[in-house]
Amino acid sequence: MTWALVLLLNNRDALNKVQQELDIHVGKDKLLISESDTKNLVYLQSIIKETLRLHPPAPLSVTHEAIEDCTVDGHNVSAGTWLIFNIHKIHRDPHIWTDPSKFRPERFTTTHKDFDVRRQNFELIPFGSGRRMCPGISFALQVLQLTLANVLHWFEFETPSSEAVDMREAPGLTSPKVTPLEVYISPRLPTFVYNFNT
Repeated sequence: MTWALVLLLNNRDALNKVQQELDIHVGKDKLLISESDTKNLVYLQSIIKETLRLHPPAPLSVTHEAIEDCTVDGHNVSAGTWLIFNIHKIHRDPHIWTDPSKFRPERFTTTHKDFDVRRQNFELIPFGSGRRMCPGISFALQVLQLTLANVLHWFEFETPSSEAVDMREAPGLTSPKVTPLEVYISPRLPTFVYNFNT
């Protein structure tokens, strides 16, 4: 969630585009976005995929053990060898991704539109793959999609000094930011929408 907001704050065109998509498919007279609304939010889904590509929840996969001799990317791997995949590096491979370090959600509406974090697209595996895939993937994606959609629908965002947000990652098992995200928010919907008493 944090990385999605940071990327959108540093890429205002994408922020404006996703808010326009929300206005078209949800409208400004409705407060809560439901799960049924999200199927029409194609650009929002692209933002989530691009965020997970650039900042996977864990930059390294869980340990896998080869149960038999095999070949991985042209390398012979003996049975019993432990493998740890560098997901961060896979997601930024210039042989697969054009401008791999740039935030370009449009890639998931054009060249990589069929890529899904749940399928066998090994170029995009933020939750791992196969039998060792994160068991919380469905919950994580649903919560991220609904929460991000609602927050972007409800509020306008500004940074304290209208400067770009610091994008440095801290080391760790997950991908935290070095500095906390600080934003000013203001309502973007008409006042009557926020009135819970009606």
